[in-house]
Amino acid sequence: MLSLLKIGEFAKWSRVSVKTLRFYDDIGLLKPAAVDEHTGYRYYTEAQLLTVKRIAAFKEQGFTLEQIVPFLQQSLSPEDVKSKLSDKQAELRRTIREAQRQLDDIDARMARVERTEFVPPADSVIVRTVEPRLAATIRDVVPRTRLCLLLDEAASYVRSFGEEGSGPLTVIWHGRSDGTDPVDLEVAMPLAHTIPGSDRVRIGYLPEVKTAAVFLHRCDPYGSVCTAIGDSASWLASNGFVPAPGEPIRETYLTPDRDMYGPTRWAELLVPVVRA
Repeated sequence: MLSLLKIGEFAKWSRVSVKTLRFYDDIGLLKPAAVDEHTGYRYYTEAQLLTVKRIAAFKEQGFTLEQIVPFLQQSLSPEDVKSKLSDKQAELRRTIREAQRQLDDIDARMARVERTEFVPPADSVIVRTVEPRLAATIRDVVPRTRLCLLLDEAASYVRSFGEEGSGPLTVIWHGRSDGTDPVDLEVAMPLAHTIPGSDRVRIGYLPEVKTAAVFLHRCDPYGSVCTAIGDSASWLASNGFVPAPGEPIRETYLTPDRDMYGPTRWAELLVPVVRA
């Protein structure tokens, strides 16, 4: 007659919790040797300790509980065993490749952080010429909250032609930039090569700005208003400049989306100016 162990005692000997043993029973991985029909108590044999050890060994090799079931309950031919092991081997190799890709991405991110760790210059405002730049642009009158969608739309469009963008994104504020919605804005994705345009996307050169006051600042792209706009007005008044009539303000995001940590990024506010 077999010596039966209550589930608590079996859990102690097997070093597997009672909860786990019940779960193994539910999924058909390890059924009790007997169940008391009156009390529902589960009983196990000492021989089933071997099954627990086999389950642990398969788990150490990365098999899921569902994948282990056939190894315990089916009579498998050597060919079947080899096939299942080969499948797991291929799965683990895919996992390793993906983990290596993720590790490489993190290494690259760390390198970018070290390479682009930015210390703003003492004078964060300069006056310079802005060269013309080939870009794909989308212009629309939308709530400011749709800025992200417009940027994604432009990025997706250029990627569809094999372009990844060749520089920082720029937003051109054609209308009011005081936080009032909606706003007339244009998003620009720099290009290395000309690609076809569409009814929605214009391909061309952002015009040259002969004289621009460039304000380096931390920017929340989706905030209600850019604080640098107010700062720029004060600086212009103090330095003998006024905004050039009819020329829109531009804001260029120096920090790529993927390298943002927190809600803000480094940006340049480019204000076309003339002498007062």
